[in-house]
Amino acid sequence: MPKLTIDDIEVTVEPGTSIIQAAEQVGIEIPRFCYHDKLSVPANCRMCLVEVEKSPKPMASCALPCGDGMKVYTQSEKARQARKNVMEMLLINHPLDCPICDQGGECDLQDQAVAYGYDRSRYEEDKRAVTNKDLGPLVKTVMTRCIQCTRCVRFGEEIAGVTELGVIGRGEHLEIGTYVAQMVTSELSGNIIDICPVGALTSKPYAFTARPWELRKTPGIDVLDAVGSNIRIDARGGEVMRILPRLHEDVNEEWISDKTRFAVDGLKNNRLDKCYVRKDGKLEAATWEEAFDAIKTQAKKRTFGAVVGDLADCESIIALKDLMKELGATNLECRQDMAQIDVKHPAGYLFNTTIAGIEKADAILLVGTNPRTEAALVNARIRKTWLAKRISIGVIGQQIDLNYPYKYLGAGPDTLAELADGKGEFADVLAKAKTPMIILGAGALRRADGYAIQALARKVAEKFNMARDGWNGYNMLHTQASRVGALMLGFVEGDEASWQKVDALYLLGADEMPVENIRPDCFVVYQGHHGDAVAARADVILPGAAYTEKSATYVNTEGRVQNGLQAVFPPGDAREDWQIIAKLADTLGHKLPYATLPQVRARLAQENAAFAKVDEIIPAKWTAFGKAGKCDSKPFGVTVENFYMTDAISRASKTMQACTEAFVNAEAGKKAVANA
Repeated sequence: MPKLTIDDIEVTVEPGTSIIQAAEQVGIEIPRFCYHDKLSVPANCRMCLVEVEKSPKPMASCALPCGDGMKVYTQSEKARQARKNVMEMLLINHPLDCPICDQGGECDLQDQAVAYGYDRSRYEEDKRAVTNKDLGPLVKTVMTRCIQCTRCVRFGEEIAGVTELGVIGRGEHLEIGTYVAQMVTSELSGNIIDICPVGALTSKPYAFTARPWELRKTPGIDVLDAVGSNIRIDARGGEVMRILPRLHEDVNEEWISDKTRFAVDGLKNNRLDKCYVRKDGKLEAATWEEAFDAIKTQAKKRTFGAVVGDLADCESIIALKDLMKELGATNLECRQDMAQIDVKHPAGYLFNTTIAGIEKADAILLVGTNPRTEAALVNARIRKTWLAKRISIGVIGQQIDLNYPYKYLGAGPDTLAELADGKGEFADVLAKAKTPMIILGAGALRRADGYAIQALARKVAEKFNMARDGWNGYNMLHTQASRVGALMLGFVEGDEASWQKVDALYLLGADEMPVENIRPDCFVVYQGHHGDAVAARADVILPGAAYTEKSATYVNTEGRVQNGLQAVFPPGDAREDWQIIAKLADTLGHKLPYATLPQVRARLAQENAAFAKVDEIIPAKWTAFGKAGKCDSKPFGVTVENFYMTDAISRASKTMQACTEAFVNAEAGKKAVANA
């Protein structure tokens, strides 16, 4: 392995390591604009120039591999002067926008200009101006500020798989554009805002609303899908201003989806901030005591059941389970979509390979899933693996654009059954693969033969030796942040439609419930944070807290337990969900055995030991799951039809409504015209 010295510090590195990477290993920071450790190396900004002994000129450290015996100087006069010259060239055409630029205060160009810039310019020529591009309702462009680092272009090509941005022109006329006027349609497009080192690309919904030094920064967990992306919640006063990604290499790396980032305005629209009780057929505002008394009256004469929604946290789930147990309820459900999942065997409902483990796979079979809309970061990881190893990917289900090539195998269970029997071209691919994996989506299980399909998928996994010591290639991809946590806590009693049999229902954020299936005479308690369709059906409404308004535990599709912190307080009379349930239990005469958050989390660990190991993956034991039976030959359905609106928060977001109009409806209109 090469051994070299950087600023008189000796370091040994892996072959192929660049000087800029080696410098970071010993804590030396080299300035850069175009270099990004998740993207390819273009070496076009030249800001990372260093002096290398015996080299006639400064060298770009991002593109120069380390050599044995090299002596590198990052702070020599030669290196610093070279960077000053580069900075002077970059600022020739850069506008003096800092006072009105949304990047101000967190701008790489600002920071480097302080270190390497001059206090005046020697150039008197007119600065060039570049026309702004309309990239859609999410990304604002001020292209005159662009320094052509091409990070956004490389992100689109390499991470998102959408080659809509590119470089056009040469010399002084070079600029970033979309060739023909079009919007950037990637579900990961907001990440180009984060990686842009200047203010050329900023958030359009966030424009001119706050400065970074005004914001209170809180670590959180995203709940708008089941990936469990690590996020940073930036708030001012009582309002969440924006959401940014936090680094977690095993989950979301340093990216988040556009829905996670931009649905933030939905947190303040259509909010429930007071209790309501139905009187004479109309919902009327009420106090907490009046709402609890109304529930107490009905609890004496009705049989309760409970349904947990997609965004519920684990603390509220265990509190509701304990309350329902005290009430003698035997109808508990966390599968609003009535997906037939064998809940007794964790190996059957977890993403066993783990998200990071996707990179070890050498063949992938997707069954009844569209990871691009169901879990954008999982899809990005699959694309990353395909780019690195050009692995074979097969799809059973609908033909969709996944941003990487795949072999379309068929539409439904018949194709899966053929694979289980070892038939077909892709069966040979799986047989030859050393680490094959299968990803089963909810679209394959939201049907009457779901258990049989799950058993068939298990048969495929066993046929091609996917489940063995050191490797488990069987995966279930969920779309709900609460689903795995609720299953781990055993919030399933009765069959999939048991909630239709009771005459009293407690809905904990169950915003996706099919209201028409609730009995007309059923007494409904809704606890949640948005006044969606299900809340309108309720007889009592209890205002809860959104995910940014409580310290809560969530379990992602891998079975990874993660904690998020409270960033702001709930609006009005709204309270944290587990506290509402505990107070209601007191009113009903069933005091729960915990009164603080640590006590609730101790109760979680008591119910399932995995909750005592935060951010760890506990491998599930491979067991027989699913139920063998006959499968209907009809094609697998779609789980997520509109990526931008999948829950109460995103449906309340005006930004997500604009995205639906710009991307979903517009695309549907184009297809209709093409098919006419």
